Amino acid sequence: MIKGIGTDIIELSRIEKAIRNKSFVNKYFTEKEINLFIERNWSVTTIASNFAIKEAVSKVLGTGFRAIELVHIEVLRDSLGKPYVLLYSKAKELQKELGIQTLFVSTSHNKESVVAFAIGEGDL
Repeated sequence: MIKGIGTDIIELSRIEKAIRNKSFVNKYFTEKEINLFIERNWSVTTIASNFAIKEAVSKVLGTGFRAIELVHIEVLRDSLGKPYVLLYSKAKELQKELGIQTLFVSTSHNKESVVAFAIGEGDL
C-alpha cells in the first residue's frame, strides 16, 4: 500500500551557485554523500539530484523539513547508479510511525533542472 508520495524539481543553476559555499554541502549532505560527490567530480547534476530526492522524501514523510534535517535523509547510489535512501534520527522515526517499509526514489534531469519522485510503501 502506498503510504506517501513526494516530488521535487530544482534548477541546476541554483545548486551550482549554492555549492560554491562549502558550508551548504557540509550542512545538508552526509559524509558518504560528499564522498559520492568527490567520486563524481562534484557533478552539479548528482548534487542537485540528491537535494531533490531529499525534498521528495521529506514530502513522503509529510513534514517537509520542519521536523527533520536534510542530513537525516542520505541518498547514495547502487553499483548501477540507481539512487537509494537511508533514513536516520527523526526521519527514521517518522518512517516507522507511518508504517513505511520501503522507499522508492527516481530522478531525472535535463540541461536546466532536476526532478525527483519518491514513494513510501508499507502494509495495510
